[in-house]
Amino acid sequence: MNSLNRKFCIAPMMERTDRHFRFLARLISRRAVLYTEMVPVPALMHGHPQRVLAFNPEERPLALQLGGSAVDDLAASARMAQEAGYDEVNLNVGCPSARVRDGRFGACLMADPALVAECVEAMANACDLPVTVKTRIGIDERDSYDELCEFVGYVAAAGCPTFIVHARKAWLRGLNPKQNRTVPPLRYDTVYRLKRDFPALAIIINGGITTMEAASGHLDHVDGVMLGREAYGNPWLLAEVDRRFYGASDPPPSRSEVLARYLPYVEQQLANGVSQNTVTRHLMGLYQGLPGAKQWRRMLGGQARADGDGVDLIRRAARLVEDHVGGGELCMSTI
Repeated sequence: MNSLNRKFCIAPMMERTDRHFRFLARLISRRAVLYTEMVPVPALMHGHPQRVLAFNPEERPLALQLGGSAVDDLAASARMAQEAGYDEVNLNVGCPSARVRDGRFGACLMADPALVAECVEAMANACDLPVTVKTRIGIDERDSYDELCEFVGYVAAAGCPTFIVHARKAWLRGLNPKQNRTVPPLRYDTVYRLKRDFPALAIIINGGITTMEAASGHLDHVDGVMLGREAYGNPWLLAEVDRRFYGASDPPPSRSEVLARYLPYVEQQLANGVSQNTVTRHLMGLYQGLPGAKQWRRMLGGQARADGDGVDLIRRAARLVEDHVGGGELCMSTI
């Protein structure tokens, strides 16, 4: 039931980890565990669940993250996740935004471990998928280690064997979501201690991890790492994942090979009526750190919104990078 290898995960990020980014990420790493954007449970209960839950089979292993606190609706959503083919269902107990708090889900639920436990138990009883929780180390003034242990122990007993822990507390008032990702200090030692005190649980650490070296170092203390915005802004980091974390022997694809495989996907999405910017915006960081990357971003960011050039725009932008680096692994004959 809990067979996913979560040594390396990409965090759920609103307006970032949609199905188009996940398809791109999977072209670079075949083993990283991907997470959807947080899906509010009302969107499944009162919207179009088939459309909301749709994904490309190539994205797996893939986890669905849910936001909500209505026990019966979460159970129904977990069943939908299994029927749709997801590999995990995750409950968001970490988002500090006011909108999320007003809907009574996210980080504010840390103040009610009994409710979170009830939600987890209902979800676990409703499906055969692993049910996991993504949480903070505390909220507001409720950030003692004892309170964190009480929360984790209560929820684990209800059927949650895996916790993804953002190593910062959240301020529910006074800081916006962006500030909550940077202002509260990182307390990695707290997450390490949690693993020592709950050795039977899988503990995945999240927050402020920006390099593969740092990610590898965390694995001396916990079971897995989760990267967020660094993986989105510089997706080529993922080229190291399969060999470094999963022991793969095959060399990673080149950027040009990834782009060559992404272009037919772009064409397919455009034919289905998806706007060009929707599928090309995730490519912005592909050439991060290379000469010509600025021109690449400028061309994609400016002209893609016109929705007029299709994949030719991407090819032209890639040639700008090739002009700066002199070809090599950017051989455009493959694109």
